[in-house]
Amino acid sequence: MFTNQFLKADIAISDHVFAGIGSYEGIREIDCTGLTVVPGFIDAHIHLESTTVRPSEFVKAAIPHGTTTVITDPHEIGNVLGTAGIDYMLQATDSLPMDIFFMLPSCVPSCSFDESGAVITSEDILQYLPNPRILGLAELMNVPGVLHCDEETLQKTRLTLEHKKRIDGHAPNLSGANLMAYIASGVYSDHECTTAEEAIEKIQAGQWIMIREGTASKNLHALLPLCKEPYASRSMFCTDDRHIHDIINEGHMDYIIKTAIQHGVAPETAYKMASFCAASYFGLSDRGAIAPGYLADFVLLKDASAVDIVAVYKSGEWMSETVLTKKCTSAIDPTLDRLVHDTIHISEVHPEDLLLKQPTAKVIGLLPEQLLTTDEGTASKIDLEHDILKVCVLERHKNTGHLGVCFLKGYGLTSGAIATTVAHDSHNIIAIGCSEEEIAFAINALHKEHGGMVVVRDGKLISSYSLPIAGLISDDDAFVAKQKLEQIHKDAYALGVHPGIDPFMTLSFVSLPVIPSLKLTTHGVVDVERFILV
Repeated sequence: MFTNQFLKADIAISDHVFAGIGSYEGIREIDCTGLTVVPGFIDAHIHLESTTVRPSEFVKAAIPHGTTTVITDPHEIGNVLGTAGIDYMLQATDSLPMDIFFMLPSCVPSCSFDESGAVITSEDILQYLPNPRILGLAELMNVPGVLHCDEETLQKTRLTLEHKKRIDGHAPNLSGANLMAYIASGVYSDHECTTAEEAIEKIQAGQWIMIREGTASKNLHALLPLCKEPYASRSMFCTDDRHIHDIINEGHMDYIIKTAIQHGVAPETAYKMASFCAASYFGLSDRGAIAPGYLADFVLLKDASAVDIVAVYKSGEWMSETVLTKKCTSAIDPTLDRLVHDTIHISEVHPEDLLLKQPTAKVIGLLPEQLLTTDEGTASKIDLEHDILKVCVLERHKNTGHLGVCFLKGYGLTSGAIATTVAHDSHNIIAIGCSEEEIAFAINALHKEHGGMVVVRDGKLISSYSLPIAGLISDDDAFVAKQKLEQIHKDAYALGVHPGIDPFMTLSFVSLPVIPSLKLTTHGVVDVERFILV
């Protein structure tokens, strides 16, 4: 980690930490001849809720892929339940055999156009900052609030800095003087870069870059130039949002490392970016390297270039399947548990509720494997021949009845409808379909499921995946959840959804009004760049 070299030596471990590198004899010895040892992997930015499974199930699935530490932002459940959501995630991750640190949600709701189930204020944040598991303030999406010196936004940054903790950024396409002002407020990372040029400008201005490779948004290929010096030491890897079936089938951080190496990144560099760089940014000086005094989190590899994992150790203990099963438990306060299981509050929806109130509405264009969208003009009706579908966002926290409707191009659906209660970041209901009748049926089906994902066709429920915890998280174990996710994705693609578009993850970000250029909320279409309703 310190000289970008692989060394051949004995590794001594005592009391859960590395005691030395060199020539040693031990009370217990593990013969690793022919194997490579690297530090445990660190996911620099993840929303555990986006895996769709409970944290304990995520840990059981991710540790075998080499991940020993994650930094999570609970703003998904925070948008649904406020501080109760944060409390739930803190309880659900306590004492698990993976170190799970938190960044506090900075923007709940994400902006003034969003309609969340709760609001998290600077006073709310203050009560959590002394907690050693809290590393700082999560992705500061309200860029206009920073640039226009919104007092509440800046109070959150001031409190975080007073506690000497980090502030993560979220500023796609921000450049020039506005970028400088944003960084000057104390924001020293970004995970929204989609081009190397954008990332390099931010590194030159002092930011650290998190290279994201998740389920819907895949930026690694575009940011490969960062995976060498002088940029690699200021860059790290993250997944941001990654479904459980992708973790089980493809991998977690090991998937990103493997992909980077396959594209020519030096293994030494890839492993450093997946561990030491993230630890350095967050001030986790006890991990991320194999050296005296560091926590004995490490991965044994048969082939370093292929990231072929033999075993994973956490604090010097082998994380066998038996150990994971035994340790992956958590106790939730019963009152809190009841609260998180009751978050879908809507009235029955009828097809006429989904009709346009004006002659035309905006058309939002999708980009494969990106969260950015385009402005595709306007339309007056669904046009399957030109891949124009109706999409709506319905408020589901307080039964206000607020409903935004427009059109979406590039999704590919040719029959039926798809709906989900996972709709970033306020997590209202988002639904898309080929007719108002199918969309209304899908929304009502979600209500019966107490939240989740549904695929419908011809007035019938084809498949569903229930997410009763805040409308975001399943009560199933990881492998059952994987099977259900795979089936509902299969059924969605059977209705025509384009390859390169994740039927649910991509759709969920259509409602996030802080990523350019157009997004849909319960109040209507937001022009993110001009920050107005259109």
